[in-house]
Amino acid sequence: MTKFRIILVSFILVQLILPVRVVFADTSPKPTMEFEFKQGLAGGPVTLTSGILYECDQAHCSDAALLQELGPQRFTCDPEGCRALAYGFAPYHRLEIEFSDGVMRRSNIFETAGFNSKYTVTIRPDDLLVEAQFSASALPPTLLILSACLGALLGMGLITGLIIYFIRRSRKK
Repeated sequence: MTKFRIILVSFILVQLILPVRVVFADTSPKPTMEFEFKQGLAGGPVTLTSGILYECDQAHCSDAALLQELGPQRFTCDPEGCRALAYGFAPYHRLEIEFSDGVMRRSNIFETAGFNSKYTVTIRPDDLLVEAQFSASALPPTLLILSACLGALLGMGLITGLIIYFIRRSRKK
C-alpha cells in the first residue's frame, strides 16, 4: 500500500508544480474582410473618417443590420482602409463610409467573397463601388488543406504506379 501512496503523492506534487495554462474556448479561425480604397474623385484624395458595415440575408438588402461588436467580431476603419472580423458573415453586405470631405457615401450591395475576403472600393463622387478580389486565401482553410492532401495522394499514387510499371517491364526483358 505504501508504494501506491508514494505514486499518488508524487502525481499530485507534479500537478502542483506544473505551470497552469490558460485555455481559450474560442480559438478557431474567423472569417475576415479587408477593404482597400481606390480614389476615383477628380477633386483630389480624401481619407476615411468613419464607417459602418451592414449585413443582409436578402439580396436586395431590405433587412440590413449593423455588424454587431461581440468579442473579437467588429468592423474598423483607419484613414487608409477598413477591416471586418466576424464569427460568420451574412451573404450580402453594404458599406457606408464618411470621408474627410464631409460626404457620407454608400456602396452597392455585394456578396461575401470567401473566408478571408478582399475587396477594392472605388470612391466615386456620390457613392462607392465594391468589387471582390479573388485570392486563394478567400477559400476556407479546411478546403485548402483538403486540396493539398488530395493532390499529394494523387501524386503518390502516380509515382507508385510508375514504379510498379517500370519494375514489371524490366522483369519481362
